[in-house]
Amino acid sequence: MPASGTVTSDSGFEAADGNLAVNSTFDWNGFAPTVWTGTAPYRTTQKTVASGWALTGLEDAQATTSDTAFAGGVKQDDDCAVVGAGKAPNKDDLKRIYVGSNTVGGDIFLTLAWARIKQNTTSPSAHVGFEFNQGETACGGSSDGLVRRTAGDMLIVYDFEGGSADTPRLTLRRWVTSGSCEVGSSAPPCWGPATDLTALGFAEARVNTSLVGPVSDQIAPSPETLGVNEFGEAGINLTDAGVFTGSECVAFGSAFGVSRSSGNSAQAQMKDLVGPGEINITNCGRVVIRKATDPSPDPTDSTFTYATTGGLSPSTFSLKDGDAQDYGGEVFAGQYTVTEDDPGPTFDLDEVTCEASDTTHGTTIQINGATVSFDLKPLDTVDCTYVNDLRTGAIEITKTRKHAADGPGDHPHAGVDFAVTGTGVDTTVTTGADGTACVDGLLFGDYTVTEDTPAGYAANAPQGVTVSAVSTCGDGNEVAVSFHNTPLTDVTVSVDSQVVGGTASSIVCTDADGNVVSGTTGAGGDGSVTVGDLPPTDPSVTLTCEVTVDP
Repeated sequence: MPASGTVTSDSGFEAADGNLAVNSTFDWNGFAPTVWTGTAPYRTTQKTVASGWALTGLEDAQATTSDTAFAGGVKQDDDCAVVGAGKAPNKDDLKRIYVGSNTVGGDIFLTLAWARIKQNTTSPSAHVGFEFNQGETACGGSSDGLVRRTAGDMLIVYDFEGGSADTPRLTLRRWVTSGSCEVGSSAPPCWGPATDLTALGFAEARVNTSLVGPVSDQIAPSPETLGVNEFGEAGINLTDAGVFTGSECVAFGSAFGVSRSSGNSAQAQMKDLVGPGEINITNCGRVVIRKATDPSPDPTDSTFTYATTGGLSPSTFSLKDGDAQDYGGEVFAGQYTVTEDDPGPTFDLDEVTCEASDTTHGTTIQINGATVSFDLKPLDTVDCTYVNDLRTGAIEITKTRKHAADGPGDHPHAGVDFAVTGTGVDTTVTTGADGTACVDGLLFGDYTVTEDTPAGYAANAPQGVTVSAVSTCGDGNEVAVSFHNTPLTDVTVSVDSQVVGGTASSIVCTDADGNVVSGTTGAGGDGSVTVGDLPPTDPSVTLTCEVTVDP
């Protein structure tokens, strides 16, 4: 069913007044100024304005036998028709066509216009076909840039019989590969039965008859005035007409115009050819979700998971640093959300950045934490990047020692090396003047801290620590581990016989733990016993030595 109101009021494009002037909302001259490229008389122009309306203009030779034209006898049903040079009759000689499109209120609107050479008033009627193709396969041969038709291609025929009060009639056909043809004697592939867009209220059109008068074309290669019956325009709601639905992505990438010898019959002979030219009319857009980590590349090789709403397929997906989920250009216009699952405990979500490729299409994007919500419009691309920061912690090592020269108590011990290993880390740090050393950028997990004990001190056992909080060296949140070194002393008891061999002695020393160290003098009567690695004792001596002199 047609939308409420009219095509003009619903689209905001004044496509039914027969002129190009912007009177209240938007019209063709709203695209001015335009830039035409190529070589006359076959130049093209393309422009998109802030309201989202996109223009394609195609120029054609006029009043010359070298004009592009269809070979004699070519019918509308002929795929990859033969194109040559020829001069079209006065009423069929087109010098430009315009194609406009926009998405307004969820509907896709198409606007069409044609301009023909100065009329001799013999027959003001006009029959123009606008063909829209989805494929990219060139016909080749003598088809002058035409592409092969595919199922669903669109043909809109603009019929104007010539009365000053006559309302142009627009009909729509789709290319079919099976089923009924518009021409009963034809067999598929062919143009299917026509739909009267005007009668159904899906299209509005007007020609600048005597009731309108001459009109000014400001978007022509050189702005000019078009005389009576030399300009016609139309607006069509393609969504209401069923060309675009929510069940299939459709994209037309090529279009051309053709004048016809008569009205709606597909048996009408094709005359003047304008185009083809590139267009982009579709009901779908593109969605890309990208993953990045800091640091990158990700040292953890983590996998991040996402969930979507709105009908994206797949509805859930996984990404690693540097990956992207590209849904391509096959995403229906509509509302969607993408949410990243909690990346903890290893990562935090840092930021999400999104952009629409062309804001003139009206795509809106909202970011709320890990959820991106967007209303995708046709032709647009939503491209988002999720950035996650690696959660890392720090270990601070404190080293003290007892040292008589520094006075009583414990003191910082500088210059001591410590190995920190675990969770992909194997590094060595050295204590500074304050007796501390720190390692940060550590992934969450378990680590072992091992001292390279300086000579003369008691060894410390390695210590295991767990990093589980975000921290950096100096922020006060480091995991703390401490080592204390005790200096060691060697005690040696010696016996010296004053007369060589005059006496023999034995020495027995017992430490605080009951360990016995003993020895006897040698043949000369001299000898010693050493008890090594003795820690400081406080308050009493814990080593007992007994020397027996026995001649």
